[in-house]
Amino acid sequence: MFATLVRSNLRVPRAVTKLLSLYLLWAIGFTGGVKIAKAGLTADAVTAIAIGVGLSLVIPTVVFALLRKRLGANDAAAVAATYGSVSAVTFLTASNVLDAAGVPYGGHMVAVMAIMESPAIVVAVICLRRAEKATADGATVKRMGWGHLLHESFLNGPVLLLLGSLLIGLITRERGFEAFKPLCKDLFNGVLVFFLLDLGLLAARRLKEFLKRGPFLIIFGLVLPPIAAAIAIALARIGGLSVGDATLLATLAASASYIAVPAACRVAIPKAEPSIYIGLALAVTFPFNVIVGIPLYLAAVKAVWGAG
Repeated sequence: MFATLVRSNLRVPRAVTKLLSLYLLWAIGFTGGVKIAKAGLTADAVTAIAIGVGLSLVIPTVVFALLRKRLGANDAAAVAATYGSVSAVTFLTASNVLDAAGVPYGGHMVAVMAIMESPAIVVAVICLRRAEKATADGATVKRMGWGHLLHESFLNGPVLLLLGSLLIGLITRERGFEAFKPLCKDLFNGVLVFFLLDLGLLAARRLKEFLKRGPFLIIFGLVLPPIAAAIAIALARIGGLSVGDATLLATLAASASYIAVPAACRVAIPKAEPSIYIGLALAVTFPFNVIVGIPLYLAAVKAVWGAG
């Protein structure tokens, strides 16, 4: 962002950006599949995954409906995917907070995080395709046909890559991970740096456009996370999850993706304005969750659970 603000001519070629996006989607999906296989499926794990998947389906649907008229279908779909998906960095931060506080949590929560990354992207693409179809010929939702919608959404390139690599990781498990470890782990941070560089350049170039939209988006990025966290906490209580698991689930529900979703949106929703969904996730929701959100969610869970 600094490079753009000082008017540097630094640019990342579009072909390189697309390759980085596809790589990150593959690495995130494959590693997530391995983690799910390793964590196993206990009763608590099944409950947490069910709640997580449910949230990652409902949140983007609601967000798209709320923002479509204000932002347009493409931007609303990108924001819906961003807030329906999760932030791995926010999750890791919450894990460290729980470790420091001596609050135990299940290893299966890593699997919950991994499996919550992709459903929101699929839902957002479905919502966008429905809106585009209705705009194109005035068709109603019932006339569109769910078979056609699901085919377009699940077989969309980025979505298919993410889901397919997750399935391969789930099948090949540790043996597959060891074979691809240099590519999916050792190389990941370096590629991520260049991808975030490109995101920063894009966000800075469109910063003025983001600010022109007024305070609504900032308010949205601050209000939605606690609401999503509260819903997750209520569901976790009903599901009988532990304090640690409930806190992590609330953190995941409140977080916004700025790695997997931007990588997918660059290819699947190219007309969306990156400064909106990237700006919201990185500049508003991420710092809010780290500074205020995570301690708030932990305190709320302890209060509801009656823990000390």
